[in-house]
Amino acid sequence: MPNIASVLRNEISRLARKEVRQEVGPLKKTNAELRRSVAALKREVAALQRKVRSLEKEEKRRLDVVPKKTEAKAIRFSPKWVKADRQRLGLSAKNYGALVGVSSLTIYSWESGKSKPRAERLAAWAEIRGIGKREAQRRLELLQA
Repeated sequence: MPNIASVLRNEISRLARKEVRQEVGPLKKTNAELRRSVAALKREVAALQRKVRSLEKEEKRRLDVVPKKTEAKAIRFSPKWVKADRQRLGLSAKNYGALVGVSSLTIYSWESGKSKPRAERLAAWAEIRGIGKREAQRRLELLQA
């Protein structure tokens, strides 16, 4: 005949296992749901990262397109306008030159009237002439990346 103490011990451990199973069951379901959610979020983030890379490449290609020389014939140029536009954007000659595709020394030469831009650079300058500060910063970031 089994000892009453061992029967009680067995019953206590059986009840404890039952309670643990009851508490762990919903946690397992919640854990599985969280894993599925995390996996879905990771897929979504990866898709968004691919899209951002694609858009950055597209924007870089768009910025690298050289304007046509024929468009430059209709563009008016003034050294004062170059300096005023650069100051309006709050850019150094180096950064402004990067946007146009020339060196900082070239920008200084244009501003002082010592030289004039060639047709393709004139078209590039005209393209950035009307952009705002935020757009200029965004383009610089893309060029530096």
